[in-house]
Amino acid sequence: MDNRNIMTVTELNEYLKRVLDSMPRLENIYIRGELSNYKVYPSGHHYFTLKDAGGALKCVMFKSSAVRLRFRPQDGMKVIAMGRVTVYPRDGAYQLYVSSITPDGVGDLQMAFEQLKEKLYKEGLFDPAHKKPIPACPLRVGVVTSSAGAAVHDIIRVLRKRWPVAKVLLLPVRVQGEEAPPEIAAAVRYAGKYSVADVLIVGRGGGSMEDLWCFNDERVARAIFDCPIPVISAVGHEPDVTISDFVADLRAATPSNAAELCSPDIRELRAAVRDLSARAAGSMEKRLARERERLDSLANRRIMQDPKNYLDACRQTLDTRSERLMALMSAALAETRRSYAEKAARLDAMSPLKVLGRGYSIAVRPDGRVIKSKKDVKSGDGFTLKLQKGEIECAVK
Repeated sequence: MDNRNIMTVTELNEYLKRVLDSMPRLENIYIRGELSNYKVYPSGHHYFTLKDAGGALKCVMFKSSAVRLRFRPQDGMKVIAMGRVTVYPRDGAYQLYVSSITPDGVGDLQMAFEQLKEKLYKEGLFDPAHKKPIPACPLRVGVVTSSAGAAVHDIIRVLRKRWPVAKVLLLPVRVQGEEAPPEIAAAVRYAGKYSVADVLIVGRGGGSMEDLWCFNDERVARAIFDCPIPVISAVGHEPDVTISDFVADLRAATPSNAAELCSPDIRELRAAVRDLSARAAGSMEKRLARERERLDSLANRRIMQDPKNYLDACRQTLDTRSERLMALMSAALAETRRSYAEKAARLDAMSPLKVLGRGYSIAVRPDGRVIKSKKDVKSGDGFTLKLQKGEIECAVK
């Protein structure tokens, strides 16, 4: 055996690593497959397996690459992974070192958009019950956008034309790039905390999905949802839809449209005031005419023409009614006396004293009860015999 052909395990693994690393075909390779056993370790590194019907490939995505993911990879998701194939010398197994992952058949931005949309929908952030009404005539309009963009100028131009009494407060932020989401969220929270405006417009002009992506950020969505001030989302153009549009109290097609939605047209208000003023004046004239007619009618009445005759007629009516009242009272009193006499006579006729006056007497026991039968007493009982004149104390023998 030639010792020169003998290699250690480490030497073999290192050799294979050098061979694979020297192959340009394996340097930036795209692999299509289904995610399996996807795990994120506390270190921030992602470990998973790509598989298809015929095999499986171990993969690792280090934290430096994973932070650029715009969506959440999940088991069962079909993706295209880009990276390099090499050997991990310690285990002697080859694997794919992934630089990026893209959902197969749909862009990563679209996938991230749909995932966040579903998450916030389930939490109730899109529920119409949470939408606040937009004030009809705001005196302070807050605008969260870039100070250098066209959006703020469009908003100011529309407000000056439609509602010049409103004061516009600009909260300048970046509306593109990685720094944009925290700045937008902070501006919205500041506006809500200090109540800087009656209504808040959040948005920017048009652009690609990447340009508008900061308005699909979860931090911005939650800041808008938590804001106590009504928020109008005005991002991009009419076809552009962002998460901010779903969370906001009102969606505008463009920044200019947002300014229209939050402000009345002062010309229409003036016309309405003129119309109301004319209608009020006409109504007042009609009422005055009716009151004049009523006053004339009252002035022509006899009481106004000759008050003394009216008082004389009232006195005569009073005398007539007094006589009728006295007659009615006399008749009622006579009837009452007659009824009283009749009832007194009937009561007197039924009096026990009348019975005694005809020679009868009444036997009464000591307890006051009348003796009606011999069964009511026994030998030796005492009783009182009531006569027309006096009483006799008696005893039973």
